[in-house]
Amino acid sequence: MSDTNEFLAQKLPRRDLVKKLGLGAAALGAAPFIASTAAAADHGRREPRESEIGFKDGKFVLPPLDYAYDALEPYIDAQTMELHHSIHHNGYVNGANNALEKLDAIASGDGDPGLVKHWTRELAFHGSGHSLHVLFWNNMKPGGGGEPTGELAEAVDESFGSFGNFARLFKAASGAVEASGWGILGYEPLSGRLVVLQAEKHHDITVHGVVPLLAIDVWEHAYYLRYQNRRGDYVDAFMNVVDWDDVARRYTAAKG
Repeated sequence: MSDTNEFLAQKLPRRDLVKKLGLGAAALGAAPFIASTAAAADHGRREPRESEIGFKDGKFVLPPLDYAYDALEPYIDAQTMELHHSIHHNGYVNGANNALEKLDAIASGDGDPGLVKHWTRELAFHGSGHSLHVLFWNNMKPGGGGEPTGELAEAVDESFGSFGNFARLFKAASGAVEASGWGILGYEPLSGRLVVLQAEKHHDITVHGVVPLLAIDVWEHAYYLRYQNRRGDYVDAFMNVVDWDDVARRYTAAKG
Protein backbone atom coordinates (compact mmCIF):
# COMPACT_ATOMS: atom_id res chain seq x y z
CA MET A 1 0.00 0.00 0.00
CA SER A 2 1.38 3.45 -0.92
CA ASP A 3 1.95 6.07 1.76
CA THR A 4 -0.93 8.12 0.33
CA ASN A 5 -3.34 5.18 0.23
CA GLU A 6 -2.33 4.13 3.72
CA PHE A 7 -3.00 7.67 4.92
CA LEU A 8 -6.39 7.82 3.21
CA ALA A 9 -7.37 4.46 4.67
CA GLN A 10 -6.85 5.59 8.24
CA LYS A 11 -9.13 7.66 10.47
CA LEU A 12 -6.47 9.85 11.98
CA PRO A 13 -7.21 12.10 14.93
CA ARG A 14 -5.76 15.57 14.53
CA ARG A 15 -2.80 14.87 16.84
CA ASP A 16 -1.75 11.88 14.72
CA LEU A 17 -2.40 13.77 11.51
CA VAL A 18 0.03 16.47 12.59
CA LYS A 19 2.56 13.79 13.49
CA LYS A 20 2.15 11.96 10.18
CA LEU A 21 1.83 14.85 7.73
CA GLY A 22 2.69 17.89 9.80
CA LEU A 23 5.84 19.85 9.56
CA GLY A 24 7.68 16.65 8.95
CA ALA A 25 6.32 17.16 5.42
CA ALA A 26 8.73 20.07 5.14
CA ALA A 27 12.48 19.75 5.35
CA LEU A 28 12.67 22.08 8.33
CA GLY A 29 9.31 21.02 9.66
CA ALA A 30 7.60 21.52 12.97
CA ALA A 31 8.28 18.05 14.28
CA PRO A 32 12.01 18.60 14.98
CA PHE A 33 11.40 22.18 16.06
CA ILE A 34 8.60 21.33 18.48
CA ALA A 35 10.60 18.38 19.79
CA SER A 36 13.65 20.57 20.40
CA THR A 37 11.55 23.19 22.17
CA ALA A 38 10.00 20.61 24.48
CA ALA A 39 13.33 18.91 25.12
CA ALA A 40 15.01 22.24 25.80
CA ALA A 41 12.38 23.06 28.39
CA ASP A 42 12.73 19.63 29.97
CA HIS A 43 16.53 19.88 30.02
CA GLY A 44 16.23 23.14 31.92
CA ARG A 45 13.51 21.60 34.12
CA ARG A 46 11.05 24.33 33.22
CA GLU A 47 7.72 24.56 31.49
CA PRO A 48 7.89 25.96 27.94
CA ARG A 49 7.39 29.71 27.91
CA GLU A 50 4.10 30.87 26.44
CA SER A 51 6.09 32.38 23.58
CA GLU A 52 7.32 28.87 22.67
CA ILE A 53 3.90 27.22 22.44
CA GLY A 54 2.76 27.27 18.83
CA PHE A 55 0.26 24.39 18.98
CA LYS A 56 -2.46 24.05 21.60
CA ASP A 57 -5.77 22.22 21.95
CA GLY A 58 -5.52 20.66 18.51
CA LYS A 59 -4.75 23.87 16.62
CA PHE A 60 -1.78 25.98 15.66
CA VAL A 61 -1.79 29.21 17.67
CA LEU A 62 0.02 32.53 17.51
CA PRO A 63 2.10 32.79 20.69
CA PRO A 64 2.77 36.16 22.31
CA LEU A 65 6.24 37.66 22.32
CA ASP A 66 8.39 37.74 25.45
CA TYR A 67 9.12 41.42 24.84
CA ALA A 68 7.43 44.57 23.59
CA TYR A 69 7.34 45.39 19.89
CA ASP A 70 9.78 48.27 20.42
CA ALA A 71 12.19 46.27 22.60
CA LEU A 72 14.60 45.45 19.77
CA GLU A 73 15.09 49.05 18.69
CA PRO A 74 17.19 50.41 17.04
CA TYR A 75 17.99 47.17 15.24
CA ILE A 76 14.43 46.10 14.38
CA ASP A 77 11.77 48.79 14.51
CA ALA A 78 8.50 48.54 16.43
CA GLN A 79 6.21 48.98 13.42
CA THR A 80 7.88 46.15 11.54
CA MET A 81 7.70 43.92 14.61
CA GLU A 82 3.98 44.55 15.13
CA LEU A 83 3.03 44.02 11.49
CA HIS A 84 5.30 41.02 11.17
CA HIS A 85 3.99 39.25 14.28
CA SER A 86 0.30 40.16 14.30
CA ILE A 87 -0.38 40.01 10.55
CA HIS A 88 2.26 38.05 8.64
CA HIS A 89 2.93 35.35 11.21
CA ASN A 90 -0.75 35.05 12.04
CA GLY A 91 -1.43 34.44 8.35
CA TYR A 92 0.74 31.32 8.47
CA VAL A 93 -1.09 30.12 11.58
CA ASN A 94 -4.43 30.46 9.80
CA GLY A 95 -3.08 28.81 6.66
CA ALA A 96 -1.69 25.85 8.60
CA ASN A 97 -4.96 25.34 10.46
CA ASN A 98 -6.93 25.49 7.22
CA ALA A 99 -4.67 22.86 5.67
CA LEU A 100 -5.13 20.64 8.73
CA GLU A 101 -8.91 20.94 8.46
CA LYS A 102 -8.83 19.95 4.79
CA LEU A 103 -6.56 16.98 5.52
CA ASP A 104 -8.79 15.95 8.43
CA ALA A 105 -11.71 15.89 5.99
CA ILE A 106 -9.78 13.73 3.52
CA ALA A 107 -8.76 11.35 6.30
CA SER A 108 -12.37 10.97 7.46
CA GLY A 109 -13.65 10.38 3.93
CA ASP A 110 -15.44 13.73 3.59
CA GLY A 111 -12.80 15.51 1.52
CA ASP A 112 -11.48 15.11 -2.01
CA PRO A 113 -8.48 12.74 -2.00
CA GLY A 114 -7.44 14.23 -5.32
CA LEU A 115 -6.44 17.37 -3.41
CA VAL A 116 -4.19 15.66 -0.88
CA LYS A 117 -1.06 16.79 -2.75
CA HIS A 118 -2.23 20.39 -2.68
CA TRP A 119 -3.11 20.41 1.00
CA THR A 120 0.06 18.66 2.13
CA ARG A 121 2.00 21.32 0.23
CA GLU A 122 -0.06 24.00 1.94
CA LEU A 123 0.69 22.45 5.32
CA ALA A 124 4.39 22.29 4.49
CA PHE A 125 4.43 25.97 3.48
CA HIS A 126 2.26 27.48 6.21
CA GLY A 127 3.31 25.06 8.93
CA SER A 128 6.99 25.66 8.30
CA GLY A 129 6.36 29.40 8.14
CA HIS A 130 4.68 29.20 11.53
CA SER A 131 7.33 27.05 13.21
CA LEU A 132 10.22 29.13 11.90
CA HIS A 133 8.56 32.34 13.07
CA VAL A 134 8.11 30.93 16.57
CA LEU A 135 11.81 30.07 16.52
CA PHE A 136 12.73 33.51 15.14
CA TRP A 137 10.94 35.45 17.89
CA ASN A 138 12.48 33.32 20.63
CA ASN A 139 15.95 33.55 19.09
CA MET A 140 15.96 37.29 19.82
CA LYS A 141 16.04 39.38 22.97
CA PRO A 142 16.76 42.98 23.99
CA GLY A 143 20.43 43.33 24.81
CA GLY A 144 21.36 40.23 22.83
CA GLY A 145 24.21 39.72 20.44
CA GLY A 146 27.80 38.93 21.23
CA GLU A 147 28.98 35.34 20.94
CA PRO A 148 27.85 31.99 22.34
CA THR A 149 29.62 30.37 25.27
CA GLY A 150 30.06 26.87 26.65
CA GLU A 151 29.19 23.79 24.61
CA LEU A 152 27.60 25.81 21.83
CA ALA A 153 30.75 27.89 21.40
CA GLU A 154 32.80 24.69 21.23
CA ALA A 155 30.44 23.26 18.62
CA VAL A 156 30.68 26.44 16.54
CA ASP A 157 34.48 26.28 16.64
CA GLU A 158 34.49 22.57 15.76
CA SER A 159 32.02 22.96 12.90
CA PHE A 160 33.21 26.24 11.38
CA GLY A 161 36.69 26.88 12.78
CA SER A 162 35.70 29.98 14.73
CA PHE A 163 32.74 32.19 15.54
CA GLY A 164 34.02 34.70 13.00
CA ASN A 165 33.93 32.05 10.29
CA PHE A 166 30.39 31.07 11.29
CA ALA A 167 29.21 34.68 11.31
CA ARG A 168 30.60 35.30 7.82
CA LEU A 169 28.98 32.15 6.47
CA PHE A 170 25.64 32.75 8.21
CA LYS A 171 25.43 36.37 7.04
CA ALA A 172 26.47 35.43 3.49
CA ALA A 173 23.90 32.63 3.29
CA SER A 174 21.14 34.81 4.75
CA GLY A 175 21.93 37.68 2.41
CA ALA A 176 22.03 35.45 -0.65
CA VAL A 177 18.68 33.67 -0.23
CA GLU A 178 17.01 33.86 -3.62
CA ALA A 179 13.78 35.86 -3.37
CA SER A 180 12.17 35.12 0.03
CA GLY A 181 13.26 32.76 2.76
CA TRP A 182 15.46 32.21 5.79
CA GLY A 183 19.03 31.82 6.95
CA ILE A 184 19.34 28.82 9.28
CA LEU A 185 21.87 27.53 11.79
CA GLY A 186 20.93 23.92 12.44
CA TYR A 187 22.10 20.71 14.05
CA GLU A 188 22.61 17.82 11.61
CA PRO A 189 22.18 14.59 13.61
CA LEU A 190 23.94 12.15 11.26
CA SER A 191 27.22 14.08 11.35
CA GLY A 192 26.66 15.56 14.80
CA ARG A 193 27.77 18.97 13.56
CA LEU A 194 26.28 22.39 13.06
CA VAL A 195 25.37 23.48 9.53
CA VAL A 196 24.35 26.73 7.89
CA LEU A 197 21.50 26.43 5.40
CA GLN A 198 19.17 28.56 3.37
CA ALA A 199 15.44 27.95 3.17
CA GLU A 200 13.69 29.37 0.14
CA LYS A 201 10.16 30.36 1.06
CA HIS A 202 9.92 28.37 4.31
CA HIS A 203 10.59 24.81 3.29
CA ASP A 204 12.57 24.48 0.05
CA ILE A 205 16.27 23.57 -0.52
CA THR A 206 16.71 22.34 3.03
CA VAL A 207 18.01 19.11 4.58
CA HIS A 208 15.63 16.59 6.12
CA GLY A 209 16.32 15.85 9.75
CA VAL A 210 18.20 19.05 10.50
CA VAL A 211 16.96 20.69 13.70
CA PRO A 212 16.88 24.49 13.27
CA LEU A 213 18.49 26.29 16.21
CA LEU A 214 18.73 29.87 14.93
CA ALA A 215 16.69 31.41 12.12
CA ILE A 216 16.64 34.84 10.51
CA ASP A 217 13.64 35.79 8.40
CA VAL A 218 14.79 37.48 5.19
CA TRP A 219 11.39 37.91 3.59
CA GLU A 220 11.09 41.61 2.75
CA HIS A 221 8.30 42.12 5.28
CA ALA A 222 10.87 41.43 8.03
CA TYR A 223 13.02 44.46 7.22
CA TYR A 224 11.76 46.66 4.37
CA LEU A 225 10.25 49.50 6.42
CA ARG A 226 13.63 50.35 7.95
CA TYR A 227 16.22 48.86 5.63
CA GLN A 228 14.42 48.97 2.25
CA ASN A 229 16.51 46.79 -0.12
CA ARG A 230 19.56 46.73 2.17
CA ARG A 231 19.15 43.16 3.34
CA GLY A 232 22.80 42.95 4.35
CA ASP A 233 22.37 45.83 6.81
CA TYR A 234 19.37 44.07 8.34
CA VAL A 235 21.30 40.80 8.70
CA ASP A 236 24.13 42.70 10.42
CA ALA A 237 21.60 44.31 12.76
CA PHE A 238 20.01 40.95 13.58
CA MET A 239 23.30 39.70 14.99
CA ASN A 240 22.97 42.35 17.72
CA VAL A 241 19.75 40.87 19.10
CA VAL A 242 20.49 37.12 18.94
CA ASP A 243 19.70 35.33 22.20
CA TRP A 244 22.58 32.86 22.32
CA ASP A 245 21.25 31.35 25.55
CA ASP A 246 18.11 30.30 23.69
CA VAL A 247 20.18 28.87 20.83
CA ALA A 248 22.36 26.99 23.32
CA ARG A 249 19.32 25.38 24.98
CA ARG A 250 18.10 24.19 21.60
CA TYR A 251 21.54 22.82 20.73
CA THR A 252 21.73 20.86 24.00
CA ALA A 253 18.28 19.42 23.39
CA ALA A 254 18.97 18.54 19.75
CA LYS A 255 22.20 16.69 20.36
CA GLY A 256 20.75 14.95 23.41
